[in-house]
Amino acid sequence: MFRFLIRRLLGALVILLLISAITYLLFFTLPSDPALLSCGKNCNPRNVALIHKNLGLDKPVPLQYWDYLTGIFFGRHLPLGNCAAPCFGLSFASNMPIWEIIKSRYPTTFSLAIGGASIFLAIGVGLGLISAWRQGKPFDKIAGSVSLMGQSVQIYFIGPLAIYLFADTLGWLNPGYDPDWTHNPLGSVSGLLLPCLVMSVIFWSNYSRQTRSLMVEQLAEEHVRTARAKGMSAAYVFFRYALRGAMGPIITIFGIDLGSIFGGAIITEATFGLHGLGQLAVSAVTQTDLPLEMGVMLFSAAAIVLFNVLIDASYAVIDPRIRLS
Repeated sequence: MFRFLIRRLLGALVILLLISAITYLLFFTLPSDPALLSCGKNCNPRNVALIHKNLGLDKPVPLQYWDYLTGIFFGRHLPLGNCAAPCFGLSFASNMPIWEIIKSRYPTTFSLAIGGASIFLAIGVGLGLISAWRQGKPFDKIAGSVSLMGQSVQIYFIGPLAIYLFADTLGWLNPGYDPDWTHNPLGSVSGLLLPCLVMSVIFWSNYSRQTRSLMVEQLAEEHVRTARAKGMSAAYVFFRYALRGAMGPIITIFGIDLGSIFGGAIITEATFGLHGLGQLAVSAVTQTDLPLEMGVMLFSAAAIVLFNVLIDASYAVIDPRIRLS
């Protein structure tokens, strides 16, 4: 198990290095000069030359990338000031370290991801399990129709409707705001509940259908029929054998979805006015802030890769056949 994790972590590190190299080349070897993007409207050749020096753009591209890469792990000294590790450079718009900007925005994205994932996993898997247990019954048909409707809507459609109904009209929930867990933990829960519920609708609809399909397939497997023939109770067979066999694909999907949400839920954050990584990415693109765009992209990629490693490791716990192989 330990050797497996080491191999997967080394593979993840190689993937992240490749992503960083490709991203750097795409952003800093574009036909347009990054110094011109940073210079602003009132620009002259002297200012462009100074920005080239400050950003290290006067060096060869391989050396630029090496400085950027080593800065992530060890920090680096920039003409505008020291940049502590992990150093993703300075923002064109604010001259602030990219990592400090990401840290200030990440509590919102982290809270949204944890809250939304807890809701859609509990509702989606729960509905799927009940539908599989009661397959062919009225509950199964109703749950399938509701899940199909949930997959058909989009956050930018149901989000404003939910704000109008539950916040503006009924006053049951807050329309959503950034959390402050240090000074107002209960208010933070209240401010994130509606965004988490709305974001979870599309996800739990998918998980419900996937869980039901996988459970029905597992219940028809030979080892499940053998367990029933030995006189084991239906509930024991359902949860001990069928559920364990169906959890692998569900966890795979969950790892991908959770990694993507941790990278920034752009539509949800924009709909509810939350200042997370998704909104930060949109702002960076709007302002043509290349270092900030790169920092958010690499951070999001690292989240997705990390969750994939954790998912691979969890297989050994869920399915003994994978551990033996």
